[in-house]
Amino acid sequence: MKDNNQLLTHPQKSTPKMGSVSYQEALKKWSERPTQLLSSSQSLSSLESIGRTDVGRERTHNEDYFSIDQQHFCTPDLPDGSYRGLYILCDGMGGMAKGEVASELATKTLRSYLNSRWQRHLPTEIGLELAMNTANKAVYERNQREQRAGSGRMGTTAVVVMVNNSHIRYVHIGDSRLYRLTRKGLQQLTTDHNAYQRALQRGYSLEEAQAYGPQLTKALGPWSGESLRPQSQTLAVEEDTVFLLCSDGLSDHDLLENHTHSHLMGLLDFRTDLAHGIDQLMTLANQKNGHDNITAVAVRLRPQQSSV
Repeated sequence: MKDNNQLLTHPQKSTPKMGSVSYQEALKKWSERPTQLLSSSQSLSSLESIGRTDVGRERTHNEDYFSIDQQHFCTPDLPDGSYRGLYILCDGMGGMAKGEVASELATKTLRSYLNSRWQRHLPTEIGLELAMNTANKAVYERNQREQRAGSGRMGTTAVVVMVNNSHIRYVHIGDSRLYRLTRKGLQQLTTDHNAYQRALQRGYSLEEAQAYGPQLTKALGPWSGESLRPQSQTLAVEEDTVFLLCSDGLSDHDLLENHTHSHLMGLLDFRTDLAHGIDQLMTLANQKNGHDNITAVAVRLRPQQSSV
């Protein structure tokens, strides 16, 4: 859940045209190109996931929303089984301005769009970005129909992860995050779209940037898609890994970084119960944070060659 004052009135300005073609038209044109095949996908010996959400200690209702779709099936080239999963987490904003409507609408739009276009191979990075623009349009048009203005416009963050065996593709908007946990430690894969990070990118010092606060510079729904410009990324899983999608109610105050060894590293042991581990993490978040809704989606993967 976001307060109304956590969203900037206007997004960061950017050039809306690419030559004589709008960004949206160019994006759609690229998405219609033949699917770019990745290198041969390594099979997984295990894929597990769990999601949890909690209203927190100070909120009266929950504006977070998440979705998990996971499949295991056999194919001729992967007789031992093929894994794939689609994981979505959204954190609505607006309080009484229906942030919970925005997060649910965005999640269901993303889920429907991506599942309908996911055949054997992962959708392209551009296709994933187009999915975010489609979700943005759904929430934006809801705002327009209900004649919402200013801080009364609902919106939502979003982080999306797609798993196709050992290949991972992800995209995000706002300050909901994606982390990767391996034996090497915890790594934040996404960069928050907020005023603080924008100030750092413009060369301000840490002290100067802190004055700009956590106000979002990008979100789904408040504005038309020309300023959205999501950027997706692709990576390969080569060792036991846990991906953690989370709303800022979980990641605030460096909670994950400060409790990596006590609450996260044990999740890499496949003998541990993933659900129990995430339940303990949610309890910790309520104790240390609790000021906001708290949501986590954990995805645990083991490639075939990993030792047991």
